[in-house]
Amino acid sequence: MGGNSGSGTNADKRPNELLNSWFVRSGWSKGELARQVNRRARQLGANHISTDTSRVRRWLDGENPREPIPRILSELFSERFGCVVSVEDLGLRAARQSPSATGVDLPWTGPQAVALLSEFSRSDLMLARRGFLGTSLVLSAGPSLIEPMQRWLVPSPTAPQAAPEPAAESRRPGRLSKPELDLLESTTVMFRQWDAQCGGGLRRKAVVGQLHEVTDLLQEPQPEATERKLFKVAAELAELAGWMSYDVGLQPTAQKYFVLALHAAKEAGDKPLGSYVLSSMSRQMIHLGRPDDALELIHLAQYGSRDCASPRTQSMLYAMEARAYANMGQPGKCKRAVRMAEDTFAEADDWDDPDPDWIRFFSEAELYGENSHSFRDLAYVAGRSPAYASLAEPLMQKAVELFAKDTEHQRSYALNLIGMATVHLLRGEPEQSTVLASEAMGIAKKVRSERVNTRIRKTVDSAVREYGGLAAVVDLTEQLAADLPETAEAV
Repeated sequence: MGGNSGSGTNADKRPNELLNSWFVRSGWSKGELARQVNRRARQLGANHISTDTSRVRRWLDGENPREPIPRILSELFSERFGCVVSVEDLGLRAARQSPSATGVDLPWTGPQAVALLSEFSRSDLMLARRGFLGTSLVLSAGPSLIEPMQRWLVPSPTAPQAAPEPAAESRRPGRLSKPELDLLESTTVMFRQWDAQCGGGLRRKAVVGQLHEVTDLLQEPQPEATERKLFKVAAELAELAGWMSYDVGLQPTAQKYFVLALHAAKEAGDKPLGSYVLSSMSRQMIHLGRPDDALELIHLAQYGSRDCASPRTQSMLYAMEARAYANMGQPGKCKRAVRMAEDTFAEADDWDDPDPDWIRFFSEAELYGENSHSFRDLAYVAGRSPAYASLAEPLMQKAVELFAKDTEHQRSYALNLIGMATVHLLRGEPEQSTVLASEAMGIAKKVRSERVNTRIRKTVDSAVREYGGLAAVVDLTEQLAADLPETAEAV
């Protein structure tokens, strides 16, 4: 069994200590890991994979399996631990991949960006099931993620002298009117509002479908101004599809959309929009336990849009910079970034040009919420520091109060209620924590967001570990089992 899933024997092979370490910490048996590998392989269409316990034992003993096994193991351990666990982290040799197969290192040209957006959105619509869209779809992190993204700043090559226009009947120019373009832009605004109100799970496929329609329009000849607007719409839709995928737990899918969104923003010539896409990628890296990558992405966003982003956008980037520094355990730099976020936000009302719709979410409530989460994260990194928890509490309280009046951003309200619940746990106040977590659960039932559900579960787990005998915690555990059972799959 499993003859196709391993490599040739090595006379001098030694036990794979890295893989053994991750395996022991996972709590899986060899049989369970083999079953998960086989299940994932079938989902990827790799039906020739048939792994058993003896094959898993040989991997632990130092055998290097053939692709796609290393990438499947990377996915499984990443999901198990909630952070990126690369093939190299597992002590396995990554197969040599062409740039197009990595999912991140893509050519920076307009036609290829359109083709990749079209292909990926079509595959997502056809195959979307737990985010498995092919064996090449894996999370990238570290230099393999950062270095390709740095090319966002490289100027596009100067276009060659235009050739004579082909005959009208052979060119068949696109017939997109201004009202139709305006409708596409307003539809994107509507999708963004739905996401804020209802979470990423309800309308994700509708956004992907709209994105695919826009790529069809981009494959038709268009006037230059129209093409740029279409690329901008495509960038916003791809970012939103990535954000919704992130929200429901489809991490590799989210990252691919973010990367494609950055390519589209570059083609649109919209640097502030590109910086916003990079901020979404940064947020995902913080969620996945890679704050150093998050910081690199934010610095790239800040550098690329330093001379054109509005104060509101710059404030958001500073707030994300603070989150990255907090999770890296650098309080001095975190506090400085928090101050910069506050000072820059104060300039937003004096900005002459109207902000684009994609940054209007970054309200005073969001600013308080982000900065309070930075101090909350610092408290955890610093060993549950009460000093940082005290810095977080008044900011979080302001965020909760403002979001309570905001019916359009229910997911943000739930996330900040959960944040406040964790702050109360840090301060040794479990009763207050359970009240807030219970309120967040009530909102979570209406919002299809796996991110919200996961944070509630983690908060309840923390309360149980520390105050499991408290009646309020027991009640909260029962409410969690009734209101948010772990049965539904994200789609």
